[in-house]
Amino acid sequence: MKLALLILEDERPVREALRRDLSTFARHVRIEEAEDVPTALEVIEEIDAAGDRLALVMADHRLPGTTGVDFLIGLAADARAVATRKVLVTGQADQDDTIRAINEAGLDRYVAKPWQADALRNLVRDQLTEFVLAAGVDPLPHLAVLDTERALPIVGERGDL
Repeated sequence: MKLALLILEDERPVREALRRDLSTFARHVRIEEAEDVPTALEVIEEIDAAGDRLALVMADHRLPGTTGVDFLIGLAADARAVATRKVLVTGQADQDDTIRAINEAGLDRYVAKPWQADALRNLVRDQLTEFVLAAGVDPLPHLAVLDTERALPIVGERGDL
């Protein structure tokens, strides 16, 4: 089982920039991309069918025909994504959109464009760790991409070290 990260972004250059900045995770995390919500839903089906876990979604706000906030609200009601961490990556969400995302989608973080690559990687590491801890996933196979200060005590409590 691999942890999966979904990038939902309609602009190809932005998707490519996110993937490039997160490439250090690619060896250990399944990184998927979608340019719209129907494609994102197909990707989530594929992740689930493969037995992987959708650990993190990074969604743009403005998408063709809908918003990232509406997608994240729908995702919050999906039983497969109960523990999935939700991050809005945008420069265009207004205060009302952001409040809806927090209150109705359980938004975990907000990243303003343009982002700083190191800060983005730290955020992803933190959110993957939060997912593993909240979902009760064995952290040992995923230590390379987790905050080891937070994950190792869980491994130690189990007696694996």
